[in-house]
Amino acid sequence: MNIIIAGDGEVGLHLAKELADENHDITIVDPHEDLLKMVESHTDLMTITGDSTSISVLQRANVKKADLLISVVHDEQINIITAILGKKLGAKKTIARVNSLENLSKENLDIYNSLGIDSLVCPEEIAANEIINLLKQTAATEIFEFSEGALSLFLIKLEENAPALRMSLNDIVKEHPHLNFRAVAIHRNSRTIIPKGDDMFLPNDLSYVITKPEGVEDLLKVSGKTEINIQNIMVVGGGRVGRTACKLLENEVGIKLFEVDKEKCITLTDILEETLVINGDARDIQLLEEEDIRGVDAFIAVTNNSETNILTCLHARKFGVKKTIALVENIDYIDISQNIGIDTIINKKLITASYIVKFTMGSEVTSLKCLSGIDAEAMELVAKPKSSVTKKPIHKLNIPKGAIIGGVIRGNESHIATGDFQIQEGDKVVVFMLPEAISKVDKLFN
Repeated sequence: MNIIIAGDGEVGLHLAKELADENHDITIVDPHEDLLKMVESHTDLMTITGDSTSISVLQRANVKKADLLISVVHDEQINIITAILGKKLGAKKTIARVNSLENLSKENLDIYNSLGIDSLVCPEEIAANEIINLLKQTAATEIFEFSEGALSLFLIKLEENAPALRMSLNDIVKEHPHLNFRAVAIHRNSRTIIPKGDDMFLPNDLSYVITKPEGVEDLLKVSGKTEINIQNIMVVGGGRVGRTACKLLENEVGIKLFEVDKEKCITLTDILEETLVINGDARDIQLLEEEDIRGVDAFIAVTNNSETNILTCLHARKFGVKKTIALVENIDYIDISQNIGIDTIINKKLITASYIVKFTMGSEVTSLKCLSGIDAEAMELVAKPKSSVTKKPIHKLNIPKGAIIGGVIRGNESHIATGDFQIQEGDKVVVFMLPEAISKVDKLFN
């Protein structure tokens, strides 16, 4: 595909790298000349310095031949104008990043569609919903649902007490012959392994598992995990992510929200009816103690500063808080953050990529998750009529190295993938894959 990405920093660059790895022709439009010079010196991406709301700049980017125009600058008004202009100038499909949740109402979406914007993405809304899902399944480090929970992807960290330690996949299947879950990847020492039957689980492994709803209980037993009853939480940062999460949760749990900006605190007290808003710096350990951090079940740090979020989550762990969630915008920090004890990392670049990458696939992709801490993706793809994936049982398919089929959703039923399972047209198939396997998997489903 010919793809134009309008950005003004890291989100656009991360997305460009993600899509370039999948052999698309990428053009980046960005106002920062120095940044684009650096990009040109390290990649083969085409770059254009300029304002994406300029018709002449879009024409220089050859927008009339663009299969997809993506605008992800920080100012949502620029994104909206860029997408509208891009569509009028010939782009086949346009996507705009927005910050305001009101833009996502059905009435507003219909208006934007009529103006030429095909889709809107709001990373802050997706991040807030991820936080809520993680508080519902507290044993998981990361969780993503396919087809409204028919299958789920769990990331489980294996501690020293996990019964699965030093067992192979074959051993686990022997002990649990009616297994309703399947390990699809192991992340160990910054390396991702697609496991085979004789691969063993070791302490501190991060295991990615596809599970049916009825398999969750057994999965937690095998991994030595227990659910935490969440009654009280602390949230650090009253920006869009923190505010949205609190609004969605405040009638279910007790919440204390820390925000250093006094004026923002006043605004938050008008929006949040059941949340206690505290004007203070959560890096102040004395303040945390005064607000009874030892009585907190979960600690969520979502300020605009990754270092603050990491530090405050580490303080919370020191005080015995069992569940910590940090917004970490620097992707280089994700792996180390997980290794030093923070339960879950949320990254808005990955959230944005997860939403957008599915629009670049030839296959029909109904769900996609770009995973935190590893360079891999989990997709739900629809098997098209006469596609290669429907012609043989799974064990006879030419599945590329770096990919594994985890499960299949057929109508109202979900199935864990086994070697003799026959995929049929219309099935939704959950596939875990490394970047080098994506284009080959795409061909299997076309």
